[in-house]
Amino acid sequence: MLELRSLAIPDVKVIRPDRFSDARGYFCETFQRSAFAAKGILHDFVQDNQSSSDRIGTVRGLHFQRPPFAQAKLIRVLTGSILDIAVDLRRSSPNFGKHIAIQLDSESGEQVFIPKGFAHGFCTLQPKTVVLYKVDQVYAPNHDGGIYWADPALGIKWPVTTSEAQLSPKDKTLPALNQLGCVFE
Repeated sequence: MLELRSLAIPDVKVIRPDRFSDARGYFCETFQRSAFAAKGILHDFVQDNQSSSDRIGTVRGLHFQRPPFAQAKLIRVLTGSILDIAVDLRRSSPNFGKHIAIQLDSESGEQVFIPKGFAHGFCTLQPKTVVLYKVDQVYAPNHDGGIYWADPALGIKWPVTTSEAQLSPKDKTLPALNQLGCVFE
């Protein structure tokens, strides 16, 4: 059984699969196509991505892929914890430019589903954090895009300052939202 709830931007969902615990630990099904479809998540995930971040304050994102290779994502934390962010980039959405922020960790087992049309990123809150996410389109380097994680127009309350954040060279130079143009209708 899956518990599903919408966030402030209703298309972004938190999913909590049942966990069965005993003296050894726990077991859970983190994804079953028919159970997700019964809850309205009808995506055929075709690729799993995993990242490992050694330090607190590692920021990855805010990333997306342009159509026709736009990706829906299902994110979960295997070890550690993150502040997970999704920014609505759909021009026709009443939530365009708004974001959701949710803490995910390995203890709760919660996952976040982010549909196509969003930029996604996160910041690690613990050392040795491992994040796994499923996507419904393979990586297409020529359609790769992003927005600057600390763009003040987004109003994201990150747990690190720009001088504290551990970033890739690419993420340091992504454009602000107002420089992006229309990516998603």
